[in-house]
Amino acid sequence: MFILSGSIPKDFFGGIWFIIQNNYPLYLEGAKYTLMISIAGTTLGLFLALLITIFRIQESDSRDNFGTRAYKRISVIMSASYVEFFRGTPMMVQAAIFFYGFAMIGIRIPILIAGIIIVTLNTAAYLTEVLRAGINSIDKGQMEAARSIGLTRGQSFRYIIFPQAIKNMVPAIGNELVVNIKDTAVLSVIGVSELFYMGKSIAGTYYRYTEAFVTVAIIYLILVLITTRILTLIVKWINIPNKITFPTSQSNPVEVN
Repeated sequence: MFILSGSIPKDFFGGIWFIIQNNYPLYLEGAKYTLMISIAGTTLGLFLALLITIFRIQESDSRDNFGTRAYKRISVIMSASYVEFFRGTPMMVQAAIFFYGFAMIGIRIPILIAGIIIVTLNTAAYLTEVLRAGINSIDKGQMEAARSIGLTRGQSFRYIIFPQAIKNMVPAIGNELVVNIKDTAVLSVIGVSELFYMGKSIAGTYYRYTEAFVTVAIIYLILVLITTRILTLIVKWINIPNKITFPTSQSNPVEVN
């Protein structure tokens, strides 16, 4: 419910201040949904990307039979097609197809859930390529060494390759979260009450579109700056080398990396 108190000033900055004073609960609610959708979508998208990446990096081996080779080939084609579709089409169009498409066949998906699903599917496509690139950046000798000590291919990825790859990809994953905070604005096409949708509603109430959307831009900027700062601290924390000191004597400690 919009709060209308007095007449809005005609000057630009006075209009912004008036809109913020009388509608800040709506902006806060929009910011809440923006963060909720972007964080949930990025987190779920990462887990889905891990699954898709497993199919994306399948490689045929000389010891594979015909059925195994066919399975691996189909897995690569299907996962690659998924990535190309979601990376090659706008998320706004994906949201409209998903939400209204299911509505056509009688399936009503709650708007908030639909928004999270769309961000998850879109994020998974981008993070799949990030994960694939990260895995390919690991020296192939590590896989060979893991296999030589008796680990299966799956165990080698789980215990040797993935942990190193994820650590190297944290900045890219964080960047995807920042992108999602801004890209949730397109979900207004299906009526998700995120920040841009709230700003558009407020702008329509006062017919002061510039002031309302400048306020939205400022809030987006604050959210992105705070998120970027937190991610920077996380990356620094992850990259701190673990050093254990064994005091063999009072004057000559030994450091183990």
